[in-house]
Amino acid sequence: MDNLIADVIGGTALIIIVTYVLGAAARRCGQPAVIGQILAGILLGPSLLGRLPGHLTARFFPPAVLPYLSVLAQVAIVIFMFCVGYELDWRPLRGRRRAVPMIAAAAFVVPMALGSGTALLLRSRFAALGQAHISQSFVLFIGVAMAITALPVLAAIIRERGLAGSAAGATATAAAGLMDVAAWLVLAAVLTGIPGQPGRPWPVMLALLACFAAVMLLVVRPALRWWTGRPGWVVSSQVPLALALALAGAWVTASLGLHPVFGAFLAGLAMPHTDGAPDAGILGPLEEVGGLLLPLFFAVTGLTVNAGDLGGAAFILLALICAVAFAGKLGPAYLAGRLGGLDPRDAATVGVLVSTRGLTELIVLNVGLSAGLIGERIFSVLVMMAVALTVLTAPLLSLLRLPDRSKASSHVPAP
Repeated sequence: MDNLIADVIGGTALIIIVTYVLGAAARRCGQPAVIGQILAGILLGPSLLGRLPGHLTARFFPPAVLPYLSVLAQVAIVIFMFCVGYELDWRPLRGRRRAVPMIAAAAFVVPMALGSGTALLLRSRFAALGQAHISQSFVLFIGVAMAITALPVLAAIIRERGLAGSAAGATATAAAGLMDVAAWLVLAAVLTGIPGQPGRPWPVMLALLACFAAVMLLVVRPALRWWTGRPGWVVSSQVPLALALALAGAWVTASLGLHPVFGAFLAGLAMPHTDGAPDAGILGPLEEVGGLLLPLFFAVTGLTVNAGDLGGAAFILLALICAVAFAGKLGPAYLAGRLGGLDPRDAATVGVLVSTRGLTELIVLNVGLSAGLIGERIFSVLVMMAVALTVLTAPLLSLLRLPDRSKASSHVPAP
């Protein structure tokens, strides 16, 4: 047992160091830190470290260590998803009631339809990568994977580019918030409809999930607002309350047979704001804790990605998926922005921003992998798609001649 504890501690230290260094390098290159952290996780796995002499991946991350790293990674994701839900700000919708819903609908429905169609049209290519059964749940999951937008990474890019107070930045943030909610709802429905899964029938599962969401938003949220607003409320910090709420929500959805991220996200939505905005005293500590643990999630993800074993057919599929995913976001978002009253430059900026994937995409892909919807080779292809499309964001914004340095002072989520 002592050796196992030592291996877990040593592996964790290695992960934190490598992800920190590559995250800082990514920032120096004009990319969000999450890109370097994702690449660090991939490089620590069989794609690079495992190919060096001495079986280094197995030596640093032996099989007995992985379950412990996975548990810590899931705690990090629960905290992260709580922060995503808590930070959703609907105030940018004011004054943009026409553009934001149009962009959100177009940039979610169109890529989801294109992604689902791609899964059907390229079924032979997916089958060649080990996807023997192209089920309805698989088709819908590929659609969700194509339609997702990484709100935290998008917000970080908006801050770094000085777009926080602009029409394009506010519109993209609000639209991404609507798309996030839609994506998690659709993904929950997809998971409840997986054939052959043990547990409750999917209509019962959906009803239970809807009831839980109603309780969180209509009962828990008002109760928390009343409780924390009482004159006799003497607790100096609400961080333990928020953390307990996040973990409890994750436990409920996990008990229902769904992934813990759904409960954590709903818990974030249920946590009341202070004066219409997230409380920095709650958000800051949770983001710091989550940020310290998130490298473990990147490492666990990277240990599943083996780019060297994919072959030419997989990279052809990767190119096709990237083209469909990018065009499916950029084109509809641009057209919807123009119809919603944005000028061409702002509409193009919004289209580029909502094409960002990043960490949120990785969470979705891990949910699909753990549920058995996709295999490891398709998982690897989709992870590389997330990296490639997020890397594209910075140079495309530069082509639009947008400012490079932050002028924003408002708080945004860390990637």
